[in-house]
Amino acid sequence: MSSNRELIDRFKEKRATAMVGGGEKRIEAQHEKGKLTARERLQTLFDEGSFVEHQTYVTSRSTDFGMDTKRFMGDGVVTGAGKVDGRQVFVGAQDFTVLGGSLGEMQAERIAQAQELALKTGCPYIAVNDSGGARIQEGVLSLHGYGKIFRNNTLASGVVPQFSVILGPCAGGAVYSPAITDFIFMVDQVSNMYITGPDVIKTVTGEEISHAELGGAAAHCRKSGVAHFQFATEADCMAFIRRLLSYLPANNREQPPVVPNGDPVDRPTPGIMTTLPDDEKQPYDVRDIINEFADTDSFIEVHEGYAKNVVVGFARMAGRTIGIFANQPKVFAAALNIDASDKAARFIRFCDSFNIPIVSLADVPGFLPGVAQEHGGIIRHGAKILYAIAEATVPKIALIIRKAYGGAFISMASKALGYDRVISFPTSQIAVMGAEGAANIIFRKDIKEADDPAAKRTEKIDEFKETVMNPFIAAGYGYVDDIIDPEYTRAELIRSLEMVSRKREELPAKKHGNIPL
Repeated sequence: MSSNRELIDRFKEKRATAMVGGGEKRIEAQHEKGKLTARERLQTLFDEGSFVEHQTYVTSRSTDFGMDTKRFMGDGVVTGAGKVDGRQVFVGAQDFTVLGGSLGEMQAERIAQAQELALKTGCPYIAVNDSGGARIQEGVLSLHGYGKIFRNNTLASGVVPQFSVILGPCAGGAVYSPAITDFIFMVDQVSNMYITGPDVIKTVTGEEISHAELGGAAAHCRKSGVAHFQFATEADCMAFIRRLLSYLPANNREQPPVVPNGDPVDRPTPGIMTTLPDDEKQPYDVRDIINEFADTDSFIEVHEGYAKNVVVGFARMAGRTIGIFANQPKVFAAALNIDASDKAARFIRFCDSFNIPIVSLADVPGFLPGVAQEHGGIIRHGAKILYAIAEATVPKIALIIRKAYGGAFISMASKALGYDRVISFPTSQIAVMGAEGAANIIFRKDIKEADDPAAKRTEKIDEFKETVMNPFIAAGYGYVDDIIDPEYTRAELIRSLEMVSRKREELPAKKHGNIPL
């Protein structure tokens, strides 16, 4: 019979073995690739000493193909909860040093339990992906495990924030869990995501491409739009995640944290008029306007490298989190296209899920014309923005900066769609289309019969701008609630947000809507 001392020594030995995953040699190999281990990653993410592991000693039950000799405590994943700035967050971090982080039955069970605890306790969930994919030796058990994880991702969607951090390979079915979560983070030279790798693609299609070109951070943050944030190092990534969490509530029943930074509420914003060109056709960077009115250094852009004709992200105003989606005149003259519609709609729905007020900045000539856009489904994709705004019940403020034409105006600033308050700069123009196109249609006969058609056309364009597009026309109908001095944009936006901050709205009873996916 073992003594208490012997039992405690055995515990310490097993504990020490569990802490090194696949062993020192595999840890060295992980470091040689420029990657941290799962436990090292959690140390950089969580407040010091706050991590509590769950199910540390779980091992695989598989015996086929020699798996009975390859059992590791933890089964290739570290799960549990830690604190970020004192707020609890659940995590599942795959350990590549154990069987390449491959997902088998018991690893999936550990991850699923962590997800379920996050849902039950109303805490954010972070998945750190570093895995060779499904554990082939466990066959359908691995596939069943993925299915359980995917379902938990879906049930938690809109209830707790879910982040996926890709810090190694993420291939095959494994990619679908990140795709369901709210935000995906990738690191240069470390992260890869794809359904089929370069070797399979070469065999099937004959195309040759590297891992990074196919599924690296740049590919997914700039081309596919699958990922939202790109970083140079794992440390940068974890530091950013800590910052982003400070903007978000723990769950859908809470309000976002309030973090004042001393920026005066009534601070003037004279830089906005410096940013806005006198020539209505000249572009500018809408981020300069955002940084002018938001709390100092508070703007976090989401999907920065993708669909750049729309800018989305989080900021603070008077210490309170807001979600901004804005037209970007620097790209495609700010016209909305397929990718921008998807990007904006997804962001709007996240904000609505987690009680984050929405501020729209409108300067848009319309939806992007073209055969490729029409055949690519711009009607269906563009409708996603309309659907997302109409469905959102959080406070919604629109600021019309310059152009706001046609269906794009409805998306960005229409009270009929559900915006609670619409304000405008005196520089705005609101109409079905631009003055030049409208004049060609409405005044075609007058221009054609004039002694000087060019002069008559200019005259009619000016007339149309004054009688139809002037923001006071829309304000006269009550479709614009106020016209403001750009120098006081910050104060007016904060006042508008405070005005509707206690808003309560219920949608018609239904199981769920059917967004045009």
